[in-house]
Amino acid sequence: MDVFKQVADQIAFASEKMKKVNLFTTDRMFCDVYCFEPGQAQTPHTHTGSDKIYYVLDGRATVRIGQETRELGAGDIALAPSGAEHGVSNTSAGQLTVLVFMAPKPS
Repeated sequence: MDVFKQVADQIAFASEKMKKVNLFTTDRMFCDVYCFEPGQAQTPHTHTGSDKIYYVLDGRATVRIGQETRELGAGDIALAPSGAEHGVSNTSAGQLTVLVFMAPKPS
């Protein structure tokens, strides 16, 4: 198992839709970097039994968790607890990268 990575080397964007790049996966959790071009979004959804953390690496993210929506910038972090509908969108003019952790990993 590769236990060390340089996040910047993993970042990749796609013009068709947001790109998810897996950094680590175990039986108990995963860690991805989500890469958004301007206008791209993650469809709001829920996970029962798993919590998700969004940490903005670069850019501006519009994050919705439950009924609350906030704009987050680099260094900001948000928790989407189990059962709360959540999603991320890039409404800015620049690229957006978000580090995402989820545990336990959904089956």
